Amino acid sequence: MKKVFTFIAICFLFSGVVGFKKAPLPPAEKINWMSFQEAIELNKKTPKKIFIDVYTGWCGWCKVMDAQTFTNPVIIKNMNKYFYAVKLDAEMKDSVKFQDVVFVNPNPAQRGSTHQLAAALLNNKMSYPTTVYLDENFSMLGPVPGFLKPENMEPILKFYGGNHYKTEKWEDFSTKFKGEVVAN
Repeated sequence: MKKVFTFIAICFLFSGVVGFKKAPLPPAEKINWMSFQEAIELNKKTPKKIFIDVYTGWCGWCKVMDAQTFTNPVIIKNMNKYFYAVKLDAEMKDSVKFQDVVFVNPNPAQRGSTHQLAAALLNNKMSYPTTVYLDENFSMLGPVPGFLKPENMEPILKFYGGNHYKTEKWEDFSTKFKGEVVAN
């Protein structure tokens, strides 16, 4: 019996040395984040709705949303399917030209100075994170303030991305929505 166990142990050791390697995992899907300017240019060629994550570098809930919500496979799939995804730092220093208006940060050297584009998108209700949804013509579909778990973001992505907002009210859509995200 001792010889059998020794033989099995040697086989396991040998198999680890010789080649029962694990297959490499496929690269994880990620959201195709881009700048606001890049989304505008892509939209000229191929119109698509625009999702904007308005955040700041100091916002703790923004970081949690990056780590938990924007890494969820269902969110990634729907985001890339329906939207050009934009990360917009509400305190960025760069100017942005949009619809013949140049938006700037009026006090770029001052910590906490809000960029005009962020203020315009959030209707001057500065709350981070806030997700903003624009249609293919850059018309506001809606800003959604606050941290969103994947199971809370999924119905919003599908409501706007799937054009349900054109035919039904959010209240009706959300009550019958069956998502793919498994809540934690």
